[in-house]
Amino acid sequence: MEYRKLKGYKYQVMKMESFKTPLRYGVKVKTPFIRLGKTGALTALKGYCWDGASGPTIDTESTMRASLAHDMCYQLIRDGWIPKVKWKENKAIADTLFYHILLEDGMGKVRAWYYYRAVKWFGSSACKPRDGFRSIQPQNVL
Repeated sequence: MEYRKLKGYKYQVMKMESFKTPLRYGVKVKTPFIRLGKTGALTALKGYCWDGASGPTIDTESTMRASLAHDMCYQLIRDGWIPKVKWKENKAIADTLFYHILLEDGMGKVRAWYYYRAVKWFGSSACKPRDGFRSIQPQNVL
């Protein structure tokens, strides 16, 4: 994965990064820096910024891709790009995806479980849809 460190936001994607997810809604979602395909393909476009793993933690190579995918999922949920009525189910999918990517990228099972439990227990405020934001509508999809 190619990214650079920033001063305000912590990181910026320098080359497109994609993930397979179970987030399938029958439509394609297109934001300025995120794509979500009908089959669940989640893509960060060059320039997307994220803040790495949150909480009392140190960012390591085993957390970078997982935190990127997780932040994109939460942003899509929070901003209403994917169905608001199922935001808690979508949060659970994002949290589980985070855990699996941590393991794929070499984090030990015990440490990954603690990271997963942290987002499961404390991530709702960062994920809960905000009033006044979009919901899936024809103008929001490809």
